[in-house]
Amino acid sequence: MSSNLQPETFQKVVLAYSGGLDTSVIIPWLKEHYGNCEVIAVAANVGQGDGELEGLEEKAIKTGASKCYIADLRKEFAEDYIIPTMQAGAVYEGRYLLGTSFARPLIAKKLVEIAKKEGADAIAHGCTGKGNDQVRFELSIKAFAPNMPIIAPWRFWELNSREKEIAYAEAHNVPLKINRETNYSKDKNLWHLSHEGLDLEDPKNEPNLDKILELGVTPEKAPDTPTYITLAFEKGVPVALDGEKMDCLSLICKLNELGGKNGIGIVDMVENRLVGMKSRGVYETPGGTILYHAHQCLEEICLDKETQHYKMQMSIKFGELVYNGQWFTPLREAMSAFVEKTQEPVTGWVKLKLYKGNMINAGMYSPYSLYSEEIATFGEDHVYDQADSAGFINLFGLPLKVKALLDEKRENQKNN
Repeated sequence: MSSNLQPETFQKVVLAYSGGLDTSVIIPWLKEHYGNCEVIAVAANVGQGDGELEGLEEKAIKTGASKCYIADLRKEFAEDYIIPTMQAGAVYEGRYLLGTSFARPLIAKKLVEIAKKEGADAIAHGCTGKGNDQVRFELSIKAFAPNMPIIAPWRFWELNSREKEIAYAEAHNVPLKINRETNYSKDKNLWHLSHEGLDLEDPKNEPNLDKILELGVTPEKAPDTPTYITLAFEKGVPVALDGEKMDCLSLICKLNELGGKNGIGIVDMVENRLVGMKSRGVYETPGGTILYHAHQCLEEICLDKETQHYKMQMSIKFGELVYNGQWFTPLREAMSAFVEKTQEPVTGWVKLKLYKGNMINAGMYSPYSLYSEEIATFGEDHVYDQADSAGFINLFGLPLKVKALLDEKRENQKNN
């Protein structure tokens, strides 16, 4: 069934619920337009913070939901989505670390699980018709429930602006934590916090970071003394910080704290959305930025040239798949299998100096390092015969030499 059509009624609808503006007004709107159907709210804890989840169940029920699930997905999010994407080195358009992108498939998978458990006959979400998340949610839902009807009110309802949504919420006594003046569109989870809308919609405007930032400070306000950290990895998985063993979830949270304090991971970019338009946003990814950098440093000494270079090419496609909501696809799974194989030697530690928005390398080590000081040294060595380079250059440059000789011969024949 097309998600653009309104059926006369549904008996039970599972709603992806965050308690934000869109999903808050959708509960009464669904009941009003779909035969007073039962609405079951499903909120996913992906690390957005206790403040975002506090009172959510009570609010959902007061707004008209029959029940509200709050699923703690943080561990699964960190281990099964964040780390594999980081290991792949996947970045969208060179800057975006995919914070919203890889959370949506996980949430959608949980929505389907609960919808089947509850015997629901539809799933609803509050994604706009202009955004990427509608694609990410619906592709993932189709992967696990291909025949499940999907309700996407933003595509056809009368509340076609955030101002109208706020007015509807006020008219229906739906409590909101936002106001009309500071209504940035935000998405927060364990990995990042994004900001869109209002003054950010005009690329000419410099973002007021002092007002926007929540996970950290600007580089100007970071400490005047650097912070040194040492990250340890085992097979590409971060396992310890400054000698203390930590699980991935705890480690990311700690890196967010350290990175935020030092002004790390602030990105202001205009990206190409999947649906065809450009969109400007400010992203905060303090811990993730550190983790990506440290992991890349370790790969530089652990991976052979051909593997490292091929993996760099593949990471672009991996990032596009994640951004486009194609997590549950054969190609992404195959790529992850390749990445997992490349991570076997990525074990060791990386020391970084965090200073006013910068990450400065301060040393690294791996028992599987391919770097040989004896070979690379500019001093005297006994393992590298520099005379060999002449033959190498002759063979490597042979195509150029042959072309130049033949061009010269043709030119001479032409002149004669």
